[in-house]
Amino acid sequence: MKVDKKALIRWKVYLDRSKMYIGYINLFMMVTIFLGAIKNTAVGKFLIANVYIAIPILVILFVFFALLLGYWDSKLGIRSEEMRNLSSQNPVQMEMLNTLRELKENQKILKDKLEKLEKNK
Repeated sequence: MKVDKKALIRWKVYLDRSKMYIGYINLFMMVTIFLGAIKNTAVGKFLIANVYIAIPILVILFVFFALLLGYWDSKLGIRSEEMRNLSSQNPVQMEMLNTLRELKENQKILKDKLEKLEKNK
Protein backbone atom coordinates (compact mmCIF):
# COMPACT_ATOMS: atom_id res chain seq x y z
CA MET A 1 0.00 0.00 0.00
CA LYS A 2 1.43 3.35 -1.06
CA VAL A 3 1.01 6.28 1.34
CA ASP A 4 0.73 9.82 -0.01
CA LYS A 5 3.28 11.62 2.18
CA LYS A 6 2.29 15.08 0.95
CA ALA A 7 -1.35 14.49 1.94
CA LEU A 8 -0.31 13.24 5.40
CA ILE A 9 1.93 16.25 5.92
CA ARG A 10 -0.83 18.61 4.76
CA TRP A 11 -3.28 16.97 7.19
CA LYS A 12 -0.75 17.28 10.02
CA VAL A 13 -0.31 20.99 9.24
CA TYR A 14 -4.09 21.44 9.32
CA LEU A 15 -4.29 19.66 12.69
CA ASP A 16 -1.43 21.73 14.10
CA ARG A 17 -3.09 24.95 13.00
CA SER A 18 -6.38 23.92 14.57
CA LYS A 19 -4.78 23.42 18.00
CA MET A 20 -5.04 27.12 18.79
CA TYR A 21 -8.76 27.19 18.10
CA ILE A 22 -9.33 23.98 20.02
CA GLY A 23 -7.46 25.61 22.90
CA TYR A 24 -10.01 28.46 22.91
CA ILE A 25 -12.88 25.99 22.99
CA ASN A 26 -11.14 24.06 25.77
CA LEU A 27 -10.69 27.28 27.76
CA PHE A 28 -14.39 28.13 27.42
CA MET A 29 -15.35 24.63 28.55
CA MET A 30 -13.01 24.81 31.56
CA VAL A 31 -14.45 28.17 32.60
CA THR A 32 -17.99 26.78 32.25
CA ILE A 33 -17.14 23.74 34.37
CA PHE A 34 -15.34 25.92 36.93
CA LEU A 35 -18.32 28.25 37.27
CA GLY A 36 -20.65 25.28 37.57
CA ALA A 37 -18.48 23.84 40.32
CA ILE A 38 -18.39 27.04 42.38
CA LYS A 39 -21.99 28.16 41.88
CA ASN A 40 -23.03 26.93 45.34
CA THR A 41 -20.14 28.63 47.12
CA ALA A 42 -20.09 32.19 48.44
CA VAL A 43 -17.85 33.33 45.59
CA GLY A 44 -20.06 31.61 43.03
CA LYS A 45 -23.21 33.16 44.42
CA PHE A 46 -21.54 36.57 44.37
CA LEU A 47 -20.45 36.10 40.74
CA ILE A 48 -23.94 35.00 39.69
CA ALA A 49 -25.62 37.84 41.59
CA ASN A 50 -23.26 40.40 40.02
CA VAL A 51 -22.77 38.79 36.62
CA TYR A 52 -22.71 42.09 34.68
CA ILE A 53 -19.85 43.34 36.84
CA ALA A 54 -18.07 40.02 37.40
CA ILE A 55 -17.73 38.95 33.76
CA PRO A 56 -15.97 42.12 32.53
CA ILE A 57 -13.67 42.05 35.58
CA LEU A 58 -12.84 38.37 34.97
CA VAL A 59 -12.17 39.05 31.28
CA ILE A 60 -9.88 41.97 32.15
CA LEU A 61 -8.04 39.82 34.72
CA PHE A 62 -7.71 36.99 32.20
CA VAL A 63 -6.28 39.33 29.55
CA PHE A 64 -3.92 40.89 32.11
CA PHE A 65 -2.57 37.52 33.26
CA ALA A 66 -2.30 36.26 29.66
CA LEU A 67 -0.28 39.36 28.74
CA LEU A 68 1.87 38.91 31.84
CA LEU A 69 2.59 35.29 30.93
CA GLY A 70 3.42 36.33 27.37
CA TYR A 71 5.73 39.05 28.68
CA TRP A 72 7.55 36.61 30.97
CA ASP A 73 7.88 34.15 28.11
CA SER A 74 9.37 36.88 25.91
CA LYS A 75 11.77 38.06 28.64
CA LEU A 76 12.95 34.55 29.50
CA GLY A 77 13.12 33.48 25.84
CA ILE A 78 11.38 30.17 26.42
CA ARG A 79 9.50 30.11 23.10
CA SER A 80 12.52 31.23 21.06
CA GLU A 81 14.67 28.54 22.68
CA GLU A 82 11.98 25.96 21.97
CA MET A 83 11.85 27.05 18.32
CA ARG A 84 15.66 26.92 18.11
CA ASN A 85 15.63 23.35 19.43
CA LEU A 86 12.87 22.32 17.03
CA SER A 87 14.62 23.84 14.04
CA SER A 88 17.89 22.11 14.92
CA GLN A 89 16.05 18.79 14.68
CA ASN A 90 14.53 19.68 11.30
CA PRO A 91 16.80 18.31 8.55
CA VAL A 92 15.56 20.78 5.92
CA GLN A 93 16.25 23.78 8.13
CA MET A 94 19.65 22.40 9.12
CA GLU A 95 20.53 21.95 5.44
CA MET A 96 19.51 25.57 4.78
CA LEU A 97 21.59 26.75 7.73
CA ASN A 98 24.63 24.79 6.57
CA THR A 99 24.21 26.22 3.05
CA LEU A 100 24.07 29.75 4.47
CA ARG A 101 27.22 29.10 6.49
CA GLU A 102 28.99 27.84 3.37
CA LEU A 103 27.86 30.89 1.40
CA LYS A 104 29.16 33.23 4.10
CA GLU A 105 32.49 31.41 4.18
CA ASN A 106 32.77 31.52 0.38
CA GLN A 107 31.83 35.20 0.43
CA LYS A 108 34.60 35.89 2.92
CA ILE A 109 37.12 33.97 0.80
CA LEU A 110 36.08 35.90 -2.32
CA LYS A 111 36.27 39.19 -0.47
CA ASP A 112 39.81 38.36 0.71
CA LYS A 113 40.85 37.45 -2.85
CA LEU A 114 39.38 40.69 -4.19
CA GLU A 115 41.28 42.69 -1.60
CA LYS A 116 44.53 40.93 -2.58
CA LEU A 117 43.88 41.63 -6.25
CA GLU A 118 43.21 45.30 -5.56
CA LYS A 119 46.43 45.59 -3.56
CA ASN A 120 48.42 44.03 -6.40
CA LYS A 121 47.19 46.61 -8.91
